[in-house]
This record gives sequence, C-alpha cells and structure tokens, in this order.
Amino acid sequence: MTRVLREESQAGAWSSGSVVTIGAFDGVHLGHQRVLQLVRELADARGLDAVCVTFDQHPARVVRPDSAPKLLTGLDHKVELLTATELLDLVAVLHFDAERSRETADEFVREVLVERLGARMVVVGADFHFGRDRAGNVAMLDAVGADLGFEVLGLGLVAPPEDPDHVAYSSTRIRGLLAAGDVAGAAALLGRPHEVRGVVGHGDRRGRELGFPTANVLVDDAILLPADGIYAGTLRAADGVERPTAMSLGRRPTFYTDQGYSLLEAHVLDFDGDLYDAPVAVRFVERLRGEERFDSVEALVTQMRRDCDRAREILGA
Repeated sequence: MTRVLREESQAGAWSSGSVVTIGAFDGVHLGHQRVLQLVRELADARGLDAVCVTFDQHPARVVRPDSAPKLLTGLDHKVELLTATELLDLVAVLHFDAERSRETADEFVREVLVERLGARMVVVGADFHFGRDRAGNVAMLDAVGADLGFEVLGLGLVAPPEDPDHVAYSSTRIRGLLAAGDVAGAAALLGRPHEVRGVVGHGDRRGRELGFPTANVLVDDAILLPADGIYAGTLRAADGVERPTAMSLGRRPTFYTDQGYSLLEAHVLDFDGDLYDAPVAVRFVERLRGEERFDSVEALVTQMRRDCDRAREILGA
C-alpha cells in the first residue's frame, strides 16, 4: 500500500533507502506512468523503496505566476492517480512556496533526497532543473551523488511506441490538445479521459426550462478546461457511479452576448436526481461540435436533442 506523506505534517526521515523520482507529475499521464514503472523495477532490483516526490502546487505558480500553465489535475486528484498506479511505496508531497523557491539545489539534495529519503538512485528527466535560479540539473546531481552515495539516471522524454512521429508524452502536449478541443487525443496520452472536479452550483435554471436540466459544475480556475463546445462524457457524484452525460462548455451565445466566462453545464442523461451543492467529477470523452448561436430557442432545443442522442450513441447509454 502506498504511503502519502505531506511535508508539513511529517518530520524526520521518510525512508531508509530509496529510488526517487521528482517532478510536478501534472496529469500523471502515460509517460509519467512509464517512469514510475522504471522506478519500481529499479527499487525492486535493489531492495529499496520506490518514491515519487511532487509538490502541493506547480512550482511555476510561484516562480512565474503570470505564465504558469493551467493544471490537468488538482493536488488531491494527482495524489489519487499516483497511488492508483500501485507502483510506489511512498508519495512525498513537498510544500512549494517562495521560501522553497529560494532554496539552493545543494540544500534540497541534502535535506530531501539524502536526509529524508535515503536516496540511492535518483531518476529525473534529462532536462530536469531545480533549486534557486534553476542551478540544479542532472550534471549537478551526478557530482553531488558521487559524494553522498546515490546514482543518477537522466531520462529523455517518453514517446508512444505506435506514434509514427515519435512525439513525446508531455503535460504541455496534452494541454495543447485540450485547448483545441481534442479530448480524445488527450485521453490517448493520459490513459483516461480528461477529468475536472467541482461543486454543483445554482444557475438560472434555463436548462430545466428547456427540458434539459443541467448541473452547473464550478471548477477551480487553476484547472484546465477544454475548448468551448458540446461534449459527450460522464459525471460521477458521491455514489461513485459514472453516469453518461451531454455537456455544454461555453458562454451560451443564444441567450447572452456579454458573458465573460465559460460555464460547464452537464446534462446527465435519463437522470432526475438532485445534485445541487454536491462535489462531482466530470470526464470529457468526445467533442460533438463547437458552440453555436441559434436564431431561436426552438432551433437550439432541436439541436440539444440531437446532441443527447449522439452522446448516448457514443457512450453506449
């Protein structure tokens, strides 16, 4: 069973000997999972713990907030995905703030990797940088590791073997696919449909008036939503059931000309339960079409019926 330790709540040593990988692991995509598999194999061969070190927020949100990327996964979701791989003995979540960003690379290595984790091998990307002014890299780890007793393995980006262009798995690539509305392409790299989480809020009940009651899912602004459009997907509430869903993500141009934000409205197919104020998870399976402005409410309702029928077909509902 994977242990999860938060830096602020767990002092002292966390492992007596480990193979460690470090990173943001946003999305825990298939490339990340292949790295974790390698860490597991290296740890088993040496009789050590397999450890993933990650952060409670993306470092870019502290060191360059104006250009920090939207996230594929919030912290709790990321930790769930890491533990669900069943490849790790320990997920260590470090607090990342301005003070951490000023920590030197040498201080990080000695405090975290050596004193807390007893690192015997460190597995990172070949372009991995860390510490104040990004001074830490694979070469620095190699030099320090020779003195402190750990090996270093620098990895290139992992590419899908079936990809003829050998374009690597990466969180950046997945964000680009989502920004284009290609949720199926993103799912192929994530190993699952892109999922966002939020609480169902109270809206203007316009969907119910049209015969399509919707759950207005309020998603943290830090989380990446796909491009505006109409999607087939699923909604999961507290009971854990994945329910087939038709979703509208956008600014509702048929009714509003100046809505300044995109709203995620989920119509759970053939469901009449109450979801208000409930935490839910929404998964995007396939994009049906772009968002459109209709000349009449009747034309919109006709298209919504078509969208729901198409969603049922795609989802097997």
